[in-house]
Amino acid sequence: MRRQIRNSQPCALATAHILRQVVGAFRVGEVGTLVEKIQQTGDKLVAAQPKELAVDNVVRRVLRVIRDEEDENRDGQLSTCDDARLGSLANRASPSPPPSLAGTSPPKGNTNEQPSVSASHASTGGATAVNIHSLFGLLSQPSSKGPSPLDTPNHQSPRLAPSISDGGHDLRAEVMEGIEEIIDELNQVDDQIAGYALDHIHLNEIVLIQSPSATLRKFLLKVAAKRKFTVVFVQNSSRNPWDIHTAATHIPINEGTVDIMQRSLIAAGITVLTVPHSAVYALMSRVSKVFLDSDIVLADGGCIAAAGAKVIAKAANVHRTPVVVLSGVYQLSPIHTSNPDWLIDYGVSGKVSSFDRSNTMGNIDTGNPLQDYIPAYAVDLYITNLGGHSPSYMYRVVGDHYRPEDMHITDLTA
Repeated sequence: MRRQIRNSQPCALATAHILRQVVGAFRVGEVGTLVEKIQQTGDKLVAAQPKELAVDNVVRRVLRVIRDEEDENRDGQLSTCDDARLGSLANRASPSPPPSLAGTSPPKGNTNEQPSVSASHASTGGATAVNIHSLFGLLSQPSSKGPSPLDTPNHQSPRLAPSISDGGHDLRAEVMEGIEEIIDELNQVDDQIAGYALDHIHLNEIVLIQSPSATLRKFLLKVAAKRKFTVVFVQNSSRNPWDIHTAATHIPINEGTVDIMQRSLIAAGITVLTVPHSAVYALMSRVSKVFLDSDIVLADGGCIAAAGAKVIAKAANVHRTPVVVLSGVYQLSPIHTSNPDWLIDYGVSGKVSSFDRSNTMGNIDTGNPLQDYIPAYAVDLYITNLGGHSPSYMYRVVGDHYRPEDMHITDLTA
């Protein structure tokens, strides 16, 4: 509860590891109890960091894995029961040859004569006995014996109770394997996003970035290996240029990624220009593309990014400069909101204004937002580990990763 783990990717990884331990320690047989256990654990994790929606997203992903495995197990059991029932029905419906024909042998004198009528009936009955195992053979049989046993209430499909282990199928192992795949995806998401970099940055282009992150660094270094371009690094406007970044990431500047990112880009042969926020509008006409890193992406196409990103996106829209947002699939949230202010996290206001310099500061309410909400119309493209998507298409990507019954598993606005 002390929030020692921060930012989207570390929180998502920690959530996946905790849920894997919960599933591994689960011993009750019914799947519904496991779903409730995961939901209860997810409620506790979300309560620790209500505005870190990546935690809630990973809980939804795990619930989808459980429900999908449950559905596959139930379909397999129903298919097995149906096959066994149709086989028993076919054996009962197969007619046996008449006793008068059981010992009949063909005449010895004329072997070219046509078979008798009774013999033809016998051959027809034999063919019917062979074809009775197919669906068309069943439907072609006369209904002289009354209605089919499948039409009676006593032969309805049994309702199978979902269980963790049934018929040799270990559902727990399948769920654990699904969680391992989610963990592997979280560990590889930056490399997968960087795989699309060459399609969006071309030779001698000028790109603008703001917040230093591992995702942006790998994205730019992927292109730097083959092309030369220029990066405009926007620094936050405060008394210390990186105070807002330090407050947002809760990492001291000497341990942060600012110097690491700049040095790695320069070492790769990229020209890096550092400018303040006040110069963004003046330089935007020279910029080819704007690349931003998001904290969370909403289903309506908007996103939450570091403070100052909204100003950059607005300036890019005025100059018709494309705005590209990098985001992993684990950051896609099914939330639709008309008031995104409750998603914004605030830091200590003393980072941007000193209270010991003026006696009037005690009468002023000063806010220090650490994040900005960028509306969907201000973003041109999202690049995820699955490829590029339009903001208007994000709801479909969200629907492919979460089940409808898990869209609202927690009350985040409370």
